[in-house]
Amino acid sequence: MEAFQTGDPGLFGPSSVTWQMHGDPMMWVAGIRALYLQALHPRTVRGVMQNSDFRRDAWGRLMRTANFVGTTTYGTGAAAEKAGARVRKIHTMLKATDPGTGERYRIDEPELLLWVHCAEIDSYLHVLRRSGFRLTDAQADRYIGEHRVSARLVGLDPADVPANQAELAAYFEKVQPELAAGPEAREVDDFLVRPPTHPLLVPARALLWRRVAHLAYASLPPYAHELYGRAAPPPAAVTRRLRVTGTLLRCIPARLRWQLPPKHIVRAMSRLGPGSRPAPYKVGR
Repeated sequence: MEAFQTGDPGLFGPSSVTWQMHGDPMMWVAGIRALYLQALHPRTVRGVMQNSDFRRDAWGRLMRTANFVGTTTYGTGAAAEKAGARVRKIHTMLKATDPGTGERYRIDEPELLLWVHCAEIDSYLHVLRRSGFRLTDAQADRYIGEHRVSARLVGLDPADVPANQAELAAYFEKVQPELAAGPEAREVDDFLVRPPTHPLLVPARALLWRRVAHLAYASLPPYAHELYGRAAPPPAAVTRRLRVTGTLLRCIPARLRWQLPPKHIVRAMSRLGPGSRPAPYKVGR
């Protein structure tokens, strides 16, 4: 009740590009693309694999990431700060070992946090735009700049985080020589293509999940396909598939999609009023 009375818009608020974009159903495809991309940074993915049972808790990890994004986008400022503090605290307690050199390193090193951040923001922006969510270049720059705020929550200095498309492209060009599809990346790839599931759900996995995972993989940049060693369809074909998928998913009424737990958008609208409803046409306002 207190949150309703304060009408706290949170970190971004209904006038932000982030508020409108993150309510789009193609965010799920974008999230899988981000996992594929993040796994190509050996030090980063090693930190994940050595500090969690990825294969047994991969679904939990995906949901925790989605919940963090939902909280920081649509929650109150206090809720976002609390979520960020929790992530930072967990990261300070974790380390990983380089099997080649024996080096022990913290997984909250700025370069590792920055890779995770940039892979996510690039994936969200790339998949949504390519699937038909209309953004001008100025609005895309605004979106990237807005997420210097979320970068602060995980422990990064906003001044060190790309603020626009040009800076983000320059970052990827700089870090590309460090990327490789090592054993950990192969394990992530194998999970995303064939996630463990109940025997009765195997047909659904083949029919639905695998198509989504393949689409997310196909939307990766060419250098990622080369590293993984699997070709992707021609870019024009991938764009068509993304647009068709986006069109179909957006036909599902938002009021139904947003009722799924944890209902971040529903709670935000209760707090701020129906005018805060996320919608693509509001981006240009």
